[in-house]
Amino acid sequence: MRTTLQTERGHQLNVLMFFFMLGTINPLHAQWVQTNGTYGADVHCFAVSGTNIFAGTHGGGVFISTNNGTSWTQVDSGLTDTYVNALAVSGTNVFAGTSGGGVFLSTNNGTTWTQVSNGLTNGIVPSLAVLGTNIFAGTYGGVFLSTNNGTTWTQVSNGLTNTYVLSLAVSGTNVFAGTSGGGVFLSTNNGTSWTQVNNGLTNTYVFSLAVSGTNIFAGTNGGGVFLSTNNGASWTEVNNGLTFPYVFSLAVSGTNLFAGTWGAGVFLSMNNGASWTQVNNGLTNTNVQAIAVSGTNLFAGTLVGGVWRRPLSEMITSVERSSTDLPTDFGLEQNYPNPFNPTTNIMYTVPNKEYVSLTVYNILGEKTATLVDEEKAPGKYTVTFDGSRLPSGVYFYRLHAGKFNETREMVLVK
Repeated sequence: MRTTLQTERGHQLNVLMFFFMLGTINPLHAQWVQTNGTYGADVHCFAVSGTNIFAGTHGGGVFISTNNGTSWTQVDSGLTDTYVNALAVSGTNVFAGTSGGGVFLSTNNGTTWTQVSNGLTNGIVPSLAVLGTNIFAGTYGGVFLSTNNGTTWTQVSNGLTNTYVLSLAVSGTNVFAGTSGGGVFLSTNNGTSWTQVNNGLTNTYVFSLAVSGTNIFAGTNGGGVFLSTNNGASWTEVNNGLTFPYVFSLAVSGTNLFAGTWGAGVFLSMNNGASWTQVNNGLTNTNVQAIAVSGTNLFAGTLVGGVWRRPLSEMITSVERSSTDLPTDFGLEQNYPNPFNPTTNIMYTVPNKEYVSLTVYNILGEKTATLVDEEKAPGKYTVTFDGSRLPSGVYFYRLHAGKFNETREMVLVK
């Protein structure tokens, strides 16, 4: 097995070198940057406390960065469950929700952790939220409330007919809970009672929630993003341009909304979800499980790809610049979904009339398919690649148009 893996890795390096020599892979064009210290980490959540950024991982515990993500340090002393699903900050306290050990508290920026689960009858904690001095924990056994920094917990699930609470969000004095199959619930009294608010919510598996002013956004498992402007009384699907509907995370920066998806990377909406643009340049791992805004940057936590960083202004300016009817630059987007089985979509842009070639290569550098080989007018194009006749593995797709060459990697999994 070791020899096989080494051989395969060698083939990958040879193919990458082949394309690099052709000038089709240019690292200088990458706009997302993989940060140091979390390579290979399975990142599930973030929390921001002043200039400190915390990243919760599955199996690696918690990492902290004090220099805007340039480097990360593992801070796990006392954290007996290193599968961290959720993080929340309340003043100088940092809370971590785990996959079986309940909730842990750090009062010193993660240097040490103490388990604070007294009264918490379910130790699987996918979500946390803070409302004033109240801490809410969403568990696989409903919602629990602590009014004393986790020293004790009380179950507050009256009316919560689905107790698998995947996400929590606070809007003013309202608390929203997103569940696994039960949609969204609202509490206006600190969890004393809950009301199901699902009118228009056609997908009830709610992985993520976000608040932007009076707007509530729900990211779902297969249904994309939904918007409520009336505290959940009704929901509207807002998925125009959101090409992959598995939305694991949402983040707000001013009037801008970011969505982290499973298989298609990060999307940006500048108009409350009315339209979305994929902002993936340089992001080679598109299984994004967590996103967070810290200062002037957006951070993305990926499946076994660690933490990535990109300036907010770069993405917003790029979207503004490309909002005209016709593209101004050649471009090749990351395929979606990725990994895929057996079909995937590849989008590219052509700013002027040009002869375009889009081809697919296997890991040995052998051409396996020609998807486009003709002159194209200016515009945005999407082509579907069908890998049903090919074996599982890593493939590369290359766009050549005039002097433009770019290559990206995709994974077929059967």
